[in-house]
Amino acid sequence: MAILTDMDMMGFSAGQGWPAGPLVLGVPWQPAEHLISTAANVAVSLDRHLICAFVDPASYLTEWGPEGSRTADSLDPAADDESPFPPGDVQRRIEAILGPPGEQWTFRPLHGDVPQALGRLAENAGASLIIVGGPRTGVLARIDRLLEGSVSSSLARTQRRPVLVVPGS
Repeated sequence: MAILTDMDMMGFSAGQGWPAGPLVLGVPWQPAEHLISTAANVAVSLDRHLICAFVDPASYLTEWGPEGSRTADSLDPAADDESPFPPGDVQRRIEAILGPPGEQWTFRPLHGDVPQALGRLAENAGASLIIVGGPRTGVLARIDRLLEGSVSSSLARTQRRPVLVVPGS
């Protein structure tokens, strides 16, 4: 009788290495070079594509609609340059670290609750790993965690795929 472990269910098998699928990086509004570089290095070492995803923090209300009434906006929002958090700014910061998007990495702006949006993207992309930064420091960051919860903790509780938390990012 074979016993399936979490590693088996995630696509790991003896001798096969890391499962197929891109890596999803949750990029904050002020992306830290350490976080971006670490994710890119992991993607290169695993020979996987890196999807850098920015979830607009001003758009979380899209998650509050009834389950059947949600649209594709959470996965593929229209670009809004007048948003207080324009995704183009985040993409330019990532490009300054990784160079232009292409075969090695791409950028996806998302809407909705951050852990849920990252989880949906990972599921739809067949991601093998989600990467996020560790908790921010400071009073405002602690208030955010108190009100909204921790992205890394939420992902670790709800995902069936590994979640890598990069400290000091």
